[in-house]
Amino acid sequence: MTTMPPHRDAIACIPRHLAIIMDGNGRWARQRQRPRTVGHRAGARAVNVCIDFCLNAGIRTLTLFAFSSENWQRPKEEVGALLNLFVRALEREVDELHRRGVRLRFIGERDRFPDAMRQRMRDAERLTADNTTLNLCIAAGYGGRADITQATRRLAAQVAAGELHAADIGEADIGNALCLADLPDPDLLIRTGGEHRVSNFLLWQLAYTELWFTPILWPDVDAGVLAQAMTDFAARERRFGLTNEQIVEGTRR
Repeated sequence: MTTMPPHRDAIACIPRHLAIIMDGNGRWARQRQRPRTVGHRAGARAVNVCIDFCLNAGIRTLTLFAFSSENWQRPKEEVGALLNLFVRALEREVDELHRRGVRLRFIGERDRFPDAMRQRMRDAERLTADNTTLNLCIAAGYGGRADITQATRRLAAQVAAGELHAADIGEADIGNALCLADLPDPDLLIRTGGEHRVSNFLLWQLAYTELWFTPILWPDVDAGVLAQAMTDFAARERRFGLTNEQIVEGTRR
């Protein structure tokens, strides 16, 4: 979905869509001389803090980068531990999320996940499909380049079937073929852990997203850290390629 320039009063409020790259679990564990899996478990608790924050703040969509397509290259023991943690979190949290009006969806290529996990994903999505308080999108086995590649393949198939002319393909067509096409693009991306890159996450959707980086490791994130990011976001002027004068004029209409 293409993001349009909002009025000035909308700029000063909280983001409609918050995206987070949850980085630093392994380093958090290493600092404590503990296995990386301990860091991942601590990171899962930070996820709950973030969900609570979004529900309290009125943020309507939260997208979390839980497991990238590149993460499959990590040691098998760590990948297995991550998958087990993921399954346990689904079993433990889904009913409570449903009670609170959270809609769960998973984006990314699911084929490499175990059958039982894919079934739990489908069950969670089915259970929460009608909820409207918060869209919680979990990027698992996700890569931004793969997302764009799949979108172009869908469009190419439409062209081959005579349903679409190649010359008529525009940005909106590509955007509508991507994951999360029915949701607004992220207004704010937070990355914890001190790195300053987007790491193949929502590459198309982040075109006009505000970026906020913090050295704080993901397991140490609390409501105060998230509030700091919101304050910084509210102070920014989002022009979407326009001039200051055009933004001011838009607020007068």
